[in-house]
Amino acid sequence: MRATVKDVAKLAGVSPKTVSNVINGVVFVRPETRARVEQALAELDYVPNMSARGLRNGRSGMIALALPDLLRPYSAEVVHLVVELAHERGWGVQIEQTAAEPKREFELLSKARAYLVDGLILNPVNLDDSAVLTAGPLPPVVLIGDVDQDMVSQVAIDNHAAARDMTRHLIARGCRRIAALGTPEIPRGSSGAGVLGGAAEGPGTAASRLRTAGYHEALAEAGIAADPALELGLDRWRPEGAAKVVSKFLAEHELPDAFFCFTDTMASGALSALWAAGIGVPEQTLVAGFDNIADSQYLIPPLTTVDFDRRAFVAAALDLLAERMADKSATPRRVMIPHRIIERASTQR
Repeated sequence: MRATVKDVAKLAGVSPKTVSNVINGVVFVRPETRARVEQALAELDYVPNMSARGLRNGRSGMIALALPDLLRPYSAEVVHLVVELAHERGWGVQIEQTAAEPKREFELLSKARAYLVDGLILNPVNLDDSAVLTAGPLPPVVLIGDVDQDMVSQVAIDNHAAARDMTRHLIARGCRRIAALGTPEIPRGSSGAGVLGGAAEGPGTAASRLRTAGYHEALAEAGIAADPALELGLDRWRPEGAAKVVSKFLAEHELPDAFFCFTDTMASGALSALWAAGIGVPEQTLVAGFDNIADSQYLIPPLTTVDFDRRAFVAAALDLLAERMADKSATPRRVMIPHRIIERASTQR
């Protein structure tokens, strides 16, 4: 006979409500109590009746995660952590790739309104293009990433400060001509990227604008004039695009003292282009990245990069989503995850 919540509660020595809180993952339960309930669930081979739960509390037990580009290693790491940490709360996860298309965000928001998923974690690359801005009343939503807004809860790192700190790191190693890879692409006829409201002008993702602004700030602190020729934009932050842009730059310009790549995947492309050109790293130029993906320490040479606690980042997003699912009227909160510079051989001479 199928075990019930009451059976689990009796075995764990808790109330049925506590068992429900553990299963739903919305209300905090003390770790020792959670452990007893989870042990009882396992011993009784308890399987939740999802359809009955949905009729009773209006929840499906599913959340959705939407990322712009699932091909990026960074995205794979985020997906892995969301699935694992959501599983601990008893949630399933639907994965979607938005490819920066607001239509896909609208579709997910519609599913949430229809109670097909209980909440959403979205990673819009630009707020102006996001369904969050124009979709009207929102279901439980949490943003991860770099857009600047106060409508819904959000988890982020300080991209401006992180890029500034990495640029300072390169300057401290004697670099003056620092190429930045991943800056906003500048329209034809523009005189170059400027700074407005703390971000670079021109098109590009929120991350590219913020990181470019931090790069500019560190240059200005050191008395180094920003050189638009050293700001290398590309439309997709992938290694093949980075390799192509860096190869073209090397054919037309003097080798800079360093390349600051706005992701580790772009840094891998830059390293490939430099190797193909017979340029030694770090002997002739330095290379730095951003994100500290798992493969970065195994590149040749191992990559200096901006690091942050990815598990804490994802856990905070799920905590915020649980808050919104429990109380849609809760005041939006922003959680900032600290960053640090991980120095490896790519910037050591």
